[in-house]
Amino acid sequence: MFARILKLGLVGLIAAYCTLAIGMYLMQRDFIFPGKGEGELSAPGALAIQGSQRIQIKTNDGETLAGWYLPPARDDGVVLLFCHGNGGGLAKDVERWARIKEHGAGVLAFSYRGFPGSTGTPSEHGLYSDARAAYTWLRQKHSADRIVLHGLSLGTGVAAKLATEVEAKALVLEAPYAALVDVAAARQNWMPVSYLLWDQFRTQDFIGQVKMPILIVHGTKDRGIPFAHGQKLYDLAAKPKKLVAKEGGGHTTLVRDGLYGDIWEFLATLEPAAKPDEDERVGAN
Repeated sequence: MFARILKLGLVGLIAAYCTLAIGMYLMQRDFIFPGKGEGELSAPGALAIQGSQRIQIKTNDGETLAGWYLPPARDDGVVLLFCHGNGGGLAKDVERWARIKEHGAGVLAFSYRGFPGSTGTPSEHGLYSDARAAYTWLRQKHSADRIVLHGLSLGTGVAAKLATEVEAKALVLEAPYAALVDVAAARQNWMPVSYLLWDQFRTQDFIGQVKMPILIVHGTKDRGIPFAHGQKLYDLAAKPKKLVAKEGGGHTTLVRDGLYGDIWEFLATLEPAAKPDEDERVGAN
């Protein structure tokens, strides 16, 4: 009798595990892209009141992306192509846009397919296509040497992939992952995530192909994506490169912690007087 009960209990546990695993497998994009969903993209506060314009971007596969474009204060100013995180949040990131505007830089902030204001359904390769379309739109207004590719969290893999395909002044990675699949596997270590995840975003596999200057900024207390991921990308990246370790910084605190000061300082070193083989670490061991 005891053996039978034990057997039934084991069967029940296996069934429960399989049910949960199947559910997570089928719903995995809801976890990776929690900010997706229908709805209008509301105006990002600082962008809307400081001279930005609402735009639409057409992708090569027929999707329409919503976005906001703020031109730089000067014709020769830099423009950030901003690839957002998995929660979207363009309308709420007021402090970020204010920092950019105060410096006189411009920004194109677009919403991935399936995210508010944009058509379609998000996927890894879909997001790569979205970034290409946004870059193409921006290149109609600015030369490549004025464009800075900037990715946040999920968007770091998107921006890094784009950087292997196009020309730009620099690549900025804010709280990046070496591979999203590794972050997911660490969180769900009871599942064979590496075999089940459709969208793996393996930035580590192509970061060495990037031929433009790279700035990586990561908080040492980041609980979303551990600092070790930023360190790994830095080690794999080609020169010129710079790693800024924000002591005590978290996953969502980097703007407050001085991210944009680091960006403007880094870009200043890329003007003609800067040495092309610069390799610098700040605050990193």
